[in-house]
Amino acid sequence: MKVLVLGGGVIGITTAYFLAEAGHEVTVIDRQQGPALETSFANAGEVSPGYASPWAGPGIPVKAVKWLLMKYGPLVVRPAFDPHMWTWLLKMLRNCTAQRYALNKSRMVPLAEYSRDTLKALRTTIGISYDERAKGTLQLFRKQKQLDGTGGDVEVLKKYGVPYELLDRDGCIAAEPALAGVREKFVGGLRLPGDETGDCKMFTDKLAELCVARGVAFEYGTSIRRVVRNRNRVVQVGTDKGWRTAEAYVMALGSYSAPFMRKMKRPIPVYPVKGYSITLPITDADAVAEPGDRHLVSLVHD
Repeated sequence: MKVLVLGGGVIGITTAYFLAEAGHEVTVIDRQQGPALETSFANAGEVSPGYASPWAGPGIPVKAVKWLLMKYGPLVVRPAFDPHMWTWLLKMLRNCTAQRYALNKSRMVPLAEYSRDTLKALRTTIGISYDERAKGTLQLFRKQKQLDGTGGDVEVLKKYGVPYELLDRDGCIAAEPALAGVREKFVGGLRLPGDETGDCKMFTDKLAELCVARGVAFEYGTSIRRVVRNRNRVVQVGTDKGWRTAEAYVMALGSYSAPFMRKMKRPIPVYPVKGYSITLPITDADAVAEPGDRHLVSLVHD
């Protein structure tokens, strides 16, 4: 089967690889000049099934108001006359109940566990390396009420057999000695020893090379202008370099998938948000663990 994959990020490239392995004729189209040059470029590289949680949850509307008033808050919403943004926000608010949060998380965790296991199998099969570390992740809590409020998430972890450790301050420092210098800033944490981290762009770049070796064609620097459907099937994709046809199409354009899906009468609840990442130099090497022993540490905002 001839398959056209729209998007050359980590999802598009991984999809192309598995399709090629299954014997299909695959072409990947992306507007950038190479793979993983947009969202996948500065992705945090966190493979954390246990932390797979919906943004929408109890207390989020109140927290969101607090975050908007903070100078360095984790959420920024600029009012815009965009009906799709307001529709997305309303759908999110509708899911900020305990019942819907539990249901959505129960769907996300098994899928994330499966994805991690598939990644492990792929790594074993092809020997790909991407600065991966399987030392677990550690989520820190500033306040005791945050630590006490993990009961619901822990129940989901238990249900699906996800290993976890609830740690006090000393337990966190034992797991990650670099925290000893800031012990007054947190009260405890949740450690997931089965989680992993890695370089998302490096992974995507190397997998793209393996795709080429397996016959996948790449059309970089090609912008997608239009997706044409006939009844319930896509029949053509218009680009700035002409029309492309295939027997099957994969939409892997991240947040840019939403407008195309709306045109095809298949709307998806996706809206782009802005994220930040920062890389800092290690100024005191003696205060941290060996590179291979480090955990990915995250701090929970109140």
